[in-house]
Amino acid sequence: MEDKRLNELAERPVGRLLWEYSLPAVVGMLVMALYNVVDRIFIGQCVGPDAIAGLAICFPMMSLATAMGVLIGVGASARMSIMLGASRFDEAQRIFGNAFVLTLIIGITYITLFVIYIDPMLRLFGASDATLPYARSYMLVLMPGLLLTNITYGFNNIMRASGYPRRAMFTMIIGAVVNVALDPLFILVFDWGIAGASMATVIAMAVSAAFVLAHFMRRDVTLRFKRGIYRLSTHIFIGIVSIGAAPAIVNAASCAVNALANHSLLSYGNDRDIGAAGIMVTYTSLLVTIVLGLCQGLQPIIGYNYGAGNLNRLRRAFYLAVAAASVVTCAGGLYGFFWPSTIARVFTTDADLIAATDRALGICLAVFPVVGFQIISTCFFQSIGKATESIIVGLLRQVIFLIPLLIYLPRVFDVEGVWMAFPISDAVATVVTLILLVRQFRQLKAKTAGIRQA
Repeated sequence: MEDKRLNELAERPVGRLLWEYSLPAVVGMLVMALYNVVDRIFIGQCVGPDAIAGLAICFPMMSLATAMGVLIGVGASARMSIMLGASRFDEAQRIFGNAFVLTLIIGITYITLFVIYIDPMLRLFGASDATLPYARSYMLVLMPGLLLTNITYGFNNIMRASGYPRRAMFTMIIGAVVNVALDPLFILVFDWGIAGASMATVIAMAVSAAFVLAHFMRRDVTLRFKRGIYRLSTHIFIGIVSIGAAPAIVNAASCAVNALANHSLLSYGNDRDIGAAGIMVTYTSLLVTIVLGLCQGLQPIIGYNYGAGNLNRLRRAFYLAVAAASVVTCAGGLYGFFWPSTIARVFTTDADLIAATDRALGICLAVFPVVGFQIISTCFFQSIGKATESIIVGLLRQVIFLIPLLIYLPRVFDVEGVWMAFPISDAVATVVTLILLVRQFRQLKAKTAGIRQA
């Protein structure tokens, strides 16, 4: 990375820097989300309600795959930002090489296991006799695309962290254009159904992965493919995993949460309720995707300035990101809370599924506005290398509080109890996160004061 790119992380106005890094990241993340959203719209409208319920059954497996990619991609990009901030360029290059090898090893391993145990896993995640064929058809075609997704997502983060946010955005846009073009062709013209949607996604991700990898073959970038950086190192592996563990565990835990929610919905409701959960997750994921884009823009700013000891810039970047994220979750949460039917009709024309989605969104989004603060806080702890705190904060709303609520509330309130678990978990987790965050900022302030006195 050129000196100019390093200097701007340390010297440019934080607000402008956050905007310039976050906007491409948000656009890139939204574009990536279009892969799933477009698939679900075409599947729901053209194949039917059982198909969209079958797709919802696939979410836990897709969360597991995402967790594996996030473990390396997020961990490596955060570690590299800190190394670049401390001017340790050789170490950043070795992290890059190790990240590539680990992505390939982990990806090939979990995909092999998925293929072998596809039916038992889908049954475990709540597939019924009606939805299993759709879920199996989608996942079997998607398998190669999971590794491509890991490569694209992980190294897109690294591209952005090394000073190329706009190029990272364009690589995602290219794939989305391909996916949007192929979906109607494969589903409507060729009549390949749910497998056609999956095939379009795989081809699109292959295109994005090719563009991402091509960037790191250029001779004019500091982090690139070259000899001598691929030998796995224990201390580098631990450094990557310690930071990447938080978002990875959250994604893996969401697999358990989805499976538990699907089983509860099937026990206390029916396949239409599972379809409603799929629409709810799709809508909220779209909003969360915007916030995650902010996180990707925030991470190199926080990481670099933490490594350089610039506490004031770090604090200002965090506050601005929280404000922007809260605007997104407030606007999106209120719209889904008051007008849920308009969202449901984008995905289906089935009256029962629309009614079930109305109930789901009307309850689940009651306290969604606080989710933006929660996600940015998790990113903050990741970016400064606080692995334990980032894991705790990341698990609060999606595991520590949510799983017990998903077990208990349906026994009292039936299907509504499943939906009620989400806002209650969000509210309690936010209070705990605020306490941890105040304590961390006090520690940083004391540390900075001590360095100045010394």
